[in-house]
Amino acid sequence: MQLYNTLSAEERAQLIDEAGKDRLTLSFYAYAKIEDPKKFRDELFIAWNALDALGRIYVAKEGINAQMSIPADQFEAFRNTLEVYDFMKGIRLNVAVDQDNYSFLKLTIKVRNKIVADGLNDETFDVTNKGIHLKAQEFNNLLEDPNTIVVDFRNHYESEVGHFEGAITPDVENFRESLPIINEQLQDFKEDKNLLMYCTGGIRCEKASAYFKHQGFKNVYQLEGGIIEYTRQIKEEGIESKFIGKNFVFDHRLGERITDDIISQCHQCGKPCDNHTNCANDACHLLFIQCDECKAAMENCCSTECLDTIHLPWDEQVKLRKGLQVGNKVFRKGKSDALKFKNSGDLPAKPLAKAETKNIRQKIAVKKELIGKAEHYFSKSKIAQFLIEHKDLSVGDKVLISGPTTGEQEVTITEIYANGGPCETANIGDQVTFELPFRVRLSDKLYRIVQNA
Repeated sequence: MQLYNTLSAEERAQLIDEAGKDRLTLSFYAYAKIEDPKKFRDELFIAWNALDALGRIYVAKEGINAQMSIPADQFEAFRNTLEVYDFMKGIRLNVAVDQDNYSFLKLTIKVRNKIVADGLNDETFDVTNKGIHLKAQEFNNLLEDPNTIVVDFRNHYESEVGHFEGAITPDVENFRESLPIINEQLQDFKEDKNLLMYCTGGIRCEKASAYFKHQGFKNVYQLEGGIIEYTRQIKEEGIESKFIGKNFVFDHRLGERITDDIISQCHQCGKPCDNHTNCANDACHLLFIQCDECKAAMENCCSTECLDTIHLPWDEQVKLRKGLQVGNKVFRKGKSDALKFKNSGDLPAKPLAKAETKNIRQKIAVKKELIGKAEHYFSKSKIAQFLIEHKDLSVGDKVLISGPTTGEQEVTITEIYANGGPCETANIGDQVTFELPFRVRLSDKLYRIVQNA
């Protein structure tokens, strides 16, 4: 009986390609008392693996928190697996604003002490005694009340690219840091102010609302379903958006645009920008904001040190990483001395610019044509191999290489090898190789940019 993921991201992406089915990205959570989280976890894995459901899920004695990708034609079957449990009957599923078949490429379900780490050790704290839920229009109405204080319970790298107008945006790395900070700031307002809070999907402010009620705050409200559900409601009902900018999301997309306002800037040059990048240096993976020009000049790196590192032979890069602690403790969220224009916690009062397009994926969507797919990457020589399937490829073409792990990389073809030697044009059916400074994966697609935006 299989209880854990056995496929790599590349293998899973290839299976998704072969299936040719649309998938839905969604999220949900529920606070409940779960006596045996390990048993609950195993039951979920068996049921969801059978449906080809993927995602990142945490379960604990206090409930479940899930971000997932499921085949669209299995939506009702998936919902039925939730209805088995009383505390998830009729649960709201937050469907993503922008859909992507590759948002998750593994099914990972982990048992944790808590589904949202809060740093609290108070046995009298009842997480189910939560604040009043508000729908989008109700939330907007309360925002207009001068007696309201609105708080963003997300992290600095999330609120930097998008937030509600007038919100307090704590300069924190994680949720547990924000609770004591906000509690201290608002001690004088327990009785006479409306405390209004929000987060991405609702799970963090659900716990926060219970915490502040526990601390003696009288009028506690939260945005039902978070920014994700708010966005769905304002679009369906034609409601004015009081949220400006992007909603940061925790999959490879790194953001869904809500309004065209750009409220942040490139951390390297200061240009208005709200596109996050993970540093290409595998020993760094710093999450930061990078414009297209800096992305091209720095090759997706956060510093000249990392840029130099990715050009070293692969075995030397591996040696440099030897002894480094891996996992989340390696990845830093947008704070580095190398970033000259990172102003964490110091957000502009007004947008810096209007976005010209919804995002780079949509910007290129109507101006590219599919050529082929990646087959291999020779890391020591930094040579990529592609199969030409749909259109010819010529020297001088500007191409886009796109994939769930690789992201979106633009390069200009300066030299092609096909059929055992150099050539000016590779034809359909040819296996071609050319030099690339970054790795490609089996799931990556090769496009020609017809018109550069």
